[in-house]
Amino acid sequence: MATTKLGEKLRCFYRNRWLVLVAAMWVQSMAGVGYLFGAISPALKSALGYNQRQVAALAVAKNLGGYVGVVAGTASAALPPWAMMLLGAAQNLLGYGWIWLVVAGKAPPLPLSMMCVLIFVGTNSATYFNTNSLVTCILNFPRSRGPMVGILKGFLGLTSAILTQIYALMHTTDQAKLVLMVAVGPALVAIAMMFVVRPVNGHKQARPSDKKSFTFVYTICMLLASYLAVVKLAQDFLKLSDNVVNILTVILFVLLISPIAIPITLTITSKVEEVSVEEALLSEPLTREPSTSSQEEEAILSEVEDKSKVIDSLPPYERKNGRPHLGENFTMMQALVKAEFWLIWVSFWLGSGSGLTVMDNLGQMSQAVGFKDVHIFVSLTSIWNFLGRVGGGYLSEIIVREHGYPRHIGLAIAQILIAAAHFLFAMAWPGTMYISTFLVGLGYGAHWAIVPAAVSELFGVKHFGAMYNFLTLANPAGSLIFSGLITSTLYDYEAEKQAHQHHQVKCEGAVCFFVSSLVMSVLCVVGAGLSLIVVHRTRRVYADLYRPVCT
Repeated sequence: MATTKLGEKLRCFYRNRWLVLVAAMWVQSMAGVGYLFGAISPALKSALGYNQRQVAALAVAKNLGGYVGVVAGTASAALPPWAMMLLGAAQNLLGYGWIWLVVAGKAPPLPLSMMCVLIFVGTNSATYFNTNSLVTCILNFPRSRGPMVGILKGFLGLTSAILTQIYALMHTTDQAKLVLMVAVGPALVAIAMMFVVRPVNGHKQARPSDKKSFTFVYTICMLLASYLAVVKLAQDFLKLSDNVVNILTVILFVLLISPIAIPITLTITSKVEEVSVEEALLSEPLTREPSTSSQEEEAILSEVEDKSKVIDSLPPYERKNGRPHLGENFTMMQALVKAEFWLIWVSFWLGSGSGLTVMDNLGQMSQAVGFKDVHIFVSLTSIWNFLGRVGGGYLSEIIVREHGYPRHIGLAIAQILIAAAHFLFAMAWPGTMYISTFLVGLGYGAHWAIVPAAVSELFGVKHFGAMYNFLTLANPAGSLIFSGLITSTLYDYEAEKQAHQHHQVKCEGAVCFFVSSLVMSVLCVVGAGLSLIVVHRTRRVYADLYRPVCT
């Protein structure tokens, strides 16, 4: 009898949606390899003898790999979750593994074009991890999309801080070993979790204790962010012994593993009768895991049960054609003809694209105003990015759950924060670098929590993978225009002017980014205006989805 009960408990634990979320958090904490480019680019530049323009070409290929997830989005509708994880692991090993062989001198150097292909393939693995984690957890937590998306995207933003801290355990200056970690770490975690991160009919597992569970996860997130900020500052300004670094890294592992306490506690405290009921509920869908269409339909129905029918302000001729209304499942092509979809895309392009431009140029921006050590700003921005993702998901959930207002109100606020940051960058007053990077990190991170949740609500989860990966194209597109055309052109113009006076091809002073920062500030205000238009056009939809019906 005891063995039977233990077996039931273990099955319940394996099918618990909180276990899936925790596993997805671990996968995401290794999936943001693109954010590590600033740390591994010196090794690439040194080993391959690249100049700055060639390094910039690798950065462009990296950005495209990280955000062009059309294949992953399409595959998510056809492949089982474990296959998505395996494909991502294979791409990560192939791309960054080959790069490591070249950097370590174990393979012959390749032409720049081939190196761009390798870094594209390696970084593109994140689109498989990210898409599978988001789609899976949206299906399992349809009533908590904002917090869940914020948490997952937050851990994605912490990858660089986590991996560089693990790299510190090696106590070496060999940058090739960091490249090896990038190649092996994400792949191993993905393979270990590939049979765990999958839909488990989680919308039927809602409990009153869920609020406490989310509070616990948020507490861990705040502790992680605070801890990493203190550790990074301490390692930058103090000379820590190897033993101290080892202890600090072990504490990091403990914080990362601690969320597993939620599914363990829920399983232990559940009664045997409850376990049996849950098993009965879950047994049928689990026999058909490769196909999640029935779970998608049930998740959508669970989201709108006891609500009024979703109202969309479509003209009568559209209603007669049988097109879906906002709040229902759209195909990719149906979404592309909706004004709301393009308003979201352009707004996202302006806000996140300009934010990414700052993150890509933060080293030069800080050097231009007199800072010698730029690593502190890069590290801190990743932590503020994490807080923005977690906080954006949490606050936007309050907006929709407690007030029934569209989630894009939170996005408009985030874009105003980024606009303020650009203005402060332009002014370059004393101390504004710290404030500006804080605002950019928060605002940029909030985009990645709010937009995916909003798209899944307005256009459904059935084709969410394809829509999400189409939306992410706005990020490299924004970076290409803002960084590749506006910022770099103006920077080079000022650098050439200064070269005639000081005989150096380097720009110094606030003038280097003054005009470009003001331009991006204005564009972010425009993006906030577009977000408010989305709020106006979707307010009735959100009112029906989330506001309790009066009886």
